[in-house]
Amino acid sequence: MKIYRFDAAVGRKIDAFDSVNFVMSKVVHLTAKARVSCAHLGPNGRIGHHKAVVPQLLLLVVQGAGWVRGEAADRIPVAVGHAVYWEQDEWHETSTDTGLMAIVIESEAFAPADFMPPSETANRS
Repeated sequence: MKIYRFDAAVGRKIDAFDSVNFVMSKVVHLTAKARVSCAHLGPNGRIGHHKAVVPQLLLLVVQGAGWVRGEAADRIPVAVGHAVYWEQDEWHETSTDTGLMAIVIESEAFAPADFMPPSETANRS
């Protein structure tokens, strides 16, 4: 057995797109176009508003809570157990007051609706 770390202490600080208090820890690259990481947002953290480079299941929220938004200014709350999917080129932003940790999966081959039921919170961009 081997034990590895993906906590914020071993991640890389990201400040692109006016991001704040954001660290990304790489977990695994499955293929050249599919990778898994862990996003750590500290208190008052933000992943700045930007376009998705590839389809991404960003925010398989595993700890904390926050908000996401698409191109519109409306913030949609997310918490543990929520999964947020963005299409390639879709504008998005994530923020939190108290902190949030989420698994990030980026791939060109996604069909999250095949496996997960939609959230009753909101499904809008």
